[in-house]
Amino acid sequence: MVSQKLGATPRRLVQACASGSPHDALAQWVVTLAHRLDDLHQQLVTQALHSADTLTRVATGKGQINSLGILQNSGMQIDILAARRADAIEHLTLAIHLYQQLDEPQTRHTAASPAAKLKAHPTRGR
Repeated sequence: MVSQKLGATPRRLVQACASGSPHDALAQWVVTLAHRLDDLHQQLVTQALHSADTLTRVATGKGQINSLGILQNSGMQIDILAARRADAIEHLTLAIHLYQQLDEPQTRHTAASPAAKLKAHPTRGR
């Protein structure tokens, strides 16, 4: 998501900013949010795959059906992870938007803004 919106990986985004600058602080926030989103996405995928495997075993007659239910808490966990992931996407989208907004006024006054540096030297294999 960061690469699509800003044309750079999160790591490259931080490297393009002067340390301690507002851009640096916002870039660090973007990186943190991107990592949080990746982590939540992985948790969601793992839980969904586990539940799919459980349901497949039950559907093929190879799984035990316990009196507490088939998925037990898994369905709730998937719903919670999906909601947290949606929130993480919203927060990351906002942080990216703020980074872009912070860059706009500086682009008018400074030729070497972080976004200008990234556009001048794009990363390969985004």
